[in-house]
Amino acid sequence: MRTSQKLIYNRKIAHFCDLLRELVDRDMKLLYKRSALGIAWTLINPLLQLAVFSFVFRSVIPVNIPQFSSFAFSGLLIWNWSQAALFQATGLITGNLALIRQPNFPTAILPVVTTTTGLIHFLLALPVLIIFLAVDGVQPSPVLLALPLLMVIQFVLTVSLAYPLAAINVTFRDTQHTLGVLLQMLFYLTPIFYDLNSVPEKFRPLYQLNPMVPLIEAYRAILLKGMQPDWQMLLILSFAVTALLPIGLGIFRRQSDRFVEEL
Repeated sequence: MRTSQKLIYNRKIAHFCDLLRELVDRDMKLLYKRSALGIAWTLINPLLQLAVFSFVFRSVIPVNIPQFSSFAFSGLLIWNWSQAALFQATGLITGNLALIRQPNFPTAILPVVTTTTGLIHFLLALPVLIIFLAVDGVQPSPVLLALPLLMVIQFVLTVSLAYPLAAINVTFRDTQHTLGVLLQMLFYLTPIFYDLNSVPEKFRPLYQLNPMVPLIEAYRAILLKGMQPDWQMLLILSFAVTALLPIGLGIFRRQSDRFVEEL
């Protein structure tokens, strides 16, 4: 009996992985369909942002941040992954009505798909960040082996937030517009192009409430400084996202019974 249950479980996992791969492949093709530059847009957007930041914070309002190009580019890549995935998550249900209406289609896979697509874009841009690090004279260190752990934490965090956003937008269509404004605000309230140490001490506890702050600081500790990240903060964040995932998934599943009716 246990062997039979194990086989069924393995088949479900294999089916989930196959479906995930097909849906991610579909998203990548749709995203760059009829695009002359194709996947190069993955790099063009953060590079243009970096060019603006470099001009502003080197020529207009000079800041004393060593290796500023690597510093800002790393923050942009990390932020853009979660930002794009969360913004796209709000339209997952309304934009995939044909799939939602399919019998036995696992709708819970959709937020995982958009987060995985963001991860692929992040990984594709990572070699360019490594070039920036090399130009800035940053030497690789063994602590780089901890990088996949940060990616796992960010992946789970993004999926956990994507679930309720996807569900809520079905009933409240203003969710996408509201989220766009909130993400724009959080962009400036996250140390992407400035150092956390430059934030006044009295405001830092508020910054720590933003889960992206310890993540970005941990990425930079590993990539730019070759140092161990703040494991205590990462452990707290890991517990938080572990608790957040079933909550977000629970909200999504409770709403999923009414998706077709609402649409």
